[in-house]
This record gives sequence, C-alpha cells and structure tokens, in this order.
Amino acid sequence: MCCATKRQVEISCPPDCPYLSSARAHPAAAVQRRRERDVRFLLPLIRDLRDTQYRLLLAFQATILKHARSALPSPNDQDVRDAAGTLASTLETARKGIIYEHQTASLPAQRIAGELRALMGQIEREGPVKGLERDAAAVLRRIEQGAREAAAAFAEDGDRAYLALLGRMMADAAADGAAHATGDHPNRPGGLVIPG
Repeated sequence: MCCATKRQVEISCPPDCPYLSSARAHPAAAVQRRRERDVRFLLPLIRDLRDTQYRLLLAFQATILKHARSALPSPNDQDVRDAAGTLASTLETARKGIIYEHQTASLPAQRIAGELRALMGQIEREGPVKGLERDAAAVLRRIEQGAREAAAAFAEDGDRAYLALLGRMMADAAADGAAHATGDHPNRPGGLVIPG
C-alpha cells in the first residue's frame, strides 16, 4: 500500500522496479480518470500553440514548478497568475515601444517573474530567437489563464491546483522519459506527449 500511494511522489523508485513497471502498464482507474481530466483541462490551453511556443510553455512551466518546490514562502496559483500576467504585460508594453516594467502584487509572484525573466535571458544568450518576446507573452497569457481556471477544474487541490497539475504533468513526463530510456514504454492513451 505504501509503495502504491507514494511511488514517484515521495519514493524515488528505480526505473527497473517491477512494481513501477506494472503500475505504468496498468494504471488504477482513479489515476487514469485523473490523467484524462488533466488532459481535458490542458488541451484548450495548448491546442493552437506553435512548436516554439509549446516548447517555451514547457520550459516556463518547469521553471515555475522547480521554483515552487523550493521557495519559501511557497507560492500558490494566485502568485503564478500574477507573475505570468505582469511579465506578459511588460513584454506587450515593450513591443509597443514603451519601456515600463509592471510590478507584481506579492513577493512570491515577484520571485517567479524573476525566474521566468532569467530563463528568457538564458534562451537569448544561447542564440537569438526570432519573436521571443511575442511568443513569451502569448505563452505567459496561457499560463495566467491556466492558473486562473485550475481551481474550478480541480477544486480538491485548493489554491495550488495549477501547481499540482504541473507536478503531475512533469512527473508523467519524467516517468515517460525513464520508460523510453529502459525500453519499457507502455501505451498510455490520452497521455500528454512532451517533445524532446
């Protein structure tokens, strides 16, 4: 029971664990329903994104999740929404030729926005990306929308519904990556495929 409830969440399982392989191949009905709910929520947010925007969305979400796991005080969905919205507003204002940095309402949101700005700077340093600010603003608006709507879709997760969704999504992506590496990739209908 402990293995079934804590694997890949609190217990770092080796990829060759037979119990983990079996659970991936035959997920419990509740887990499968949760994945389907997650996918139904995510599809409208990613449906018409171009490949570069989709990759940027994944990078932003991974950065937000990594920050949320280690930050004190711990951010909630409102902080994510505020950070994404203010950074998108700053980028949209800059595209109009006006240099003005919009400010977040909370310190956790300010820290998330700083992490996202740093990621954009890193992307720019690795090589100029045409339309980065435009694509980033569009993606940040999707993150803002997701953080706003997640509480209604996943009420059981409270004020961290979007962050919990990101955690599940990234855990599934990591599990899929481990399964690909070991050659044990089950057919998971409805799973979110993360491009490499």
